[in-house]
Amino acid sequence: MKHLKFFVFLCILTFTVSCGQQKKYIQYKVKEGESIGEIAKKLDMKTKDLLRLNPDVDKNPDANTVIIIPNKNMNSVSNSISKEKNENATEDNSKVKETENLDVDLISEKEKQRSLLISELEKEFKIHEVKKGDTFFSLTRFYSVSREELIKLNPELKDGLNLGQLIKIMPVEDVFEEELVYVDEIKDGVSINAAILLPFRAQELEAKTSDEIFGNSRLANIVTDLYLGAEIAIDSLRKQGVELNVEVFDTGRNSTKIKTIVAENNLKKKDVIIGPLYSEEVEYVADNVNAPIVFPVYSKKQSKFSSSRIIKTSPNKKLFRDKLLSYIEESFHDGNIIIVGDGKSTSNFDSNKIREVLKSHDSINSVSLITPKDGYIKKQKFTDVLKPNMKNIVVLTTSDKIIIASVINSLISLPEETTASLFTFDKVSAFDKIDNSKLAKLGFTYVSDEYVREDSYSAMAFNKNYLAKNGVLPSAYATKGFDVTYDILVRLASGKSLKSTFDDGYSYRVESKFDYTDKLFKIVENKGLFIVKYNEDLTLTRIK
Repeated sequence: MKHLKFFVFLCILTFTVSCGQQKKYIQYKVKEGESIGEIAKKLDMKTKDLLRLNPDVDKNPDANTVIIIPNKNMNSVSNSISKEKNENATEDNSKVKETENLDVDLISEKEKQRSLLISELEKEFKIHEVKKGDTFFSLTRFYSVSREELIKLNPELKDGLNLGQLIKIMPVEDVFEEELVYVDEIKDGVSINAAILLPFRAQELEAKTSDEIFGNSRLANIVTDLYLGAEIAIDSLRKQGVELNVEVFDTGRNSTKIKTIVAENNLKKKDVIIGPLYSEEVEYVADNVNAPIVFPVYSKKQSKFSSSRIIKTSPNKKLFRDKLLSYIEESFHDGNIIIVGDGKSTSNFDSNKIREVLKSHDSINSVSLITPKDGYIKKQKFTDVLKPNMKNIVVLTTSDKIIIASVINSLISLPEETTASLFTFDKVSAFDKIDNSKLAKLGFTYVSDEYVREDSYSAMAFNKNYLAKNGVLPSAYATKGFDVTYDILVRLASGKSLKSTFDDGYSYRVESKFDYTDKLFKIVENKGLFIVKYNEDLTLTRIK
């Protein structure tokens, strides 16, 4: 994966990257006896530059080794390369032909027909494709429907479930919140001019190896993964008939190149700009360009953005607390609430806010607040306030890993007649250190800005295309890059203004929900959040 990312950096370094129809690199199969030096000479380039494009290849590769070469005027390349390229084009089932065309359609005709069938069915029904391990019990639990309801919509289920079978779960009007979901619409002949601004810092990192770049820089991994995900989104929309002209700019270190990029490139004619990544640069671009500016990641500084041109794709952290609080108010009509904080200012503010709201709720028996002593919470503090044979809810307002671990260990060792469910409004990294079986035992429920069902059609299609193009499965940031890019561009593909599509409803992508329907003071901010719960079998369920 590091070599793939390194190749992306080289693309940025060599020239301003364009995601247009012209391929900048193609693949070439080495002939018997050919060396990298000989191929470089025929391509009128330096041997070291060709080796840099192919870090896994030595100077004397074996015959039939596939390497990357610049897509220059092929008249300048020897006839042997041209002949080899023609031979490859006639090999109907050869691996070389499959890899040579980077835009190859990865979906067979049969899969296309199935995709169309799914699209038609999804207009009227929530659809599920039966996978290995599915049972009536698991489906009814996951979708909160009965076996009888499933059979009524799918009479063929009287004979049981079949692998790969498409079944109707419920009419779309019965799916919660579905009436507000944005429906993708692509206008015939639509053309979009876009720009992507990301800090690849390619020139600065030119002399470094892939291990040095990606082994030591979290930013380099984030930036490259965002871009690789965005590429899949762009490819997908082009296949759907959208004419996309996308320019990619390397913004370098913070505030070093952004002014030059804005001054020397006509960004004012772009329909949308995705990036930059630094909050200071976002505000500068918004002040100097009229196009919508899409901020693709979360930053603590984004709450200070005041320009109506900036689109914040990640929800503010305050919304996480409000989402959980609203859910508790709506869902629990009889219970005992215990709030656990760490005594610090942020935690105290959140704890007091939650306690203040819930205390006014008539159906909640009591609301207690527990804080640590000497950085630790003794089990007795819980047994003093938890009530047997009653619904007990423990809400964590801390990210302290020691406190979180001690709370969980105390709760899973309670007497049999006393049970508790664990909630938090942000699943911080401290929970990654906790055994999932413990979280499942407590019905751990949290607020998240991402949720993915790996068996969903959109997730499987994205993973398949990403794997085929990049040789690995996507990271979280690659999926984020796809979701943000696809959502913005497909909305523009409707032919409407971007902001008018926000009023049409919120959208679900591979793992993100984009809800821009409620704009305060014309500030566009995504409020799309999920409430996710651990099940006893360690799976996750989206409950809101």
